[in-house]
Amino acid sequence: MPTEPVSLAQALASFKDQWSPRIVTTVNDYDVRVAKVEGEHVWHVHDHTDEFFLVLEGELHIALREPAGERTVVLARGSVFTVPRGTEHKPYARVPTEILLLEPTGTLTVGDHHDEIPSHVDATTGHALT
Repeated sequence: MPTEPVSLAQALASFKDQWSPRIVTTVNDYDVRVAKVEGEHVWHVHDHTDEFFLVLEGELHIALREPAGERTVVLARGSVFTVPRGTEHKPYARVPTEILLLEPTGTLTVGDHHDEIPSHVDATTGHALT
């Protein structure tokens, strides 16, 4: 955990990789991660945890497969959304977008079950800031 304040702008400027989150700090047993995203992620599900999204810049779409059917939520800059545990979802961004995620430490970005992982998606539990 950092012992000094972390600038989210500087953290995001420190890497270029898409769909490859960086851990900026921890809160109890949770990672606070930032990521740059564009294009499609992968359909996936987290069996045991919710997934929190905050859009810092750009616009994020999250397709959801729910008991009532499929729908998509659109998050503009400054918007938050929590995908409930057990809900299959696929984030995507039509424009370069920066997001903040809050997940339990060790949570894999592609969930517990997922479709085939495309080469532009990093299947990780998050990378440390350099």
